[in-house]
Amino acid sequence: FFIAVKPKFFEETESITKNMQKRGGGILDVALVDKTDAKPGYFQLHATFETKDSMGANFINSCLEQFSKTLKQEALLHSEFNDEEKHLQVIMSILSNYVPNCLVRSEVSCPVEDLNEDKNISAAEFAEKFVTAVNIAEIEPFRAVTHNKGIMNGIDAVIVASGNDFRAVEAGVHAYASKDGQYTSLSHAKIENGIFTFWLDVPLALGTVGGLTTLHPLVKLSLEMLGNPSAQELMQIVAVAGLAQNFAALRSLTTTGIQQGHMKMHLMNILNQLEANDIEKEKTVKHFENNTVTHAAVVDFIKDLRKVTSN
Repeated sequence: FFIAVKPKFFEETESITKNMQKRGGGILDVALVDKTDAKPGYFQLHATFETKDSMGANFINSCLEQFSKTLKQEALLHSEFNDEEKHLQVIMSILSNYVPNCLVRSEVSCPVEDLNEDKNISAAEFAEKFVTAVNIAEIEPFRAVTHNKGIMNGIDAVIVASGNDFRAVEAGVHAYASKDGQYTSLSHAKIENGIFTFWLDVPLALGTVGGLTTLHPLVKLSLEMLGNPSAQELMQIVAVAGLAQNFAALRSLTTTGIQQGHMKMHLMNILNQLEANDIEKEKTVKHFENNTVTHAAVVDFIKDLRKVTSN
């Protein structure tokens, strides 16, 4: 039945796919997937698409809903489905945000000795600690979740700025991180023959046309700042942002510790809340270089500063 009907899926979506085909996209394939071992009587029509520079959610869902109509129409004409015990029911038609076949790799490498910017740790020791930290995220889900969350700090920022759906990307990325049965790191690192290599594989489906890309002024500006990239170029930029964010976090974790950077931001947030002037900020930052930052401690220090000033 499926083999006979398959050509009709393409024929009866022509009006939907016409413009996409002009841009080099369209429906790539439609396959029948037997899932009866997981749920009796359950089959999928698994369709794959090329949407070029658009994210394509509406395009895909429109095609899928037409598939549903075609399927039901053809089933009515097919003798097998006229049997009371054998009937066809379409439960739903919806795209998936899991895109494991649309992977983007971002990678950086350099001689180990080039990683020598921190005077408190040798380049070789830093590289070894860095690789070990990534290895821990590969084997330990408790660490991998926070490790990947840090990667997504970079990825989500670019996705939001470019008017794409960060929730869709997040869901697909975390599913990909679990694809082998255990949640693991999206990034990887190694040292071979004196060369440090750090890379990231991430599934992405993004768009640079349609949706908010031309409607939202800040999205339009963001894309202009990025040089008006194609969808593929934007995906590469996003992957690089994730890798850079991950490198920064792991560098802090394996050297000074993450709190130095976090508390520096926290301190400035408190000072802004207290409406501290530039001189107060300078004195407070210097004081807390060697003292623990807490909200109460900063408030007390500013109060004491202002008492001295008022006197």
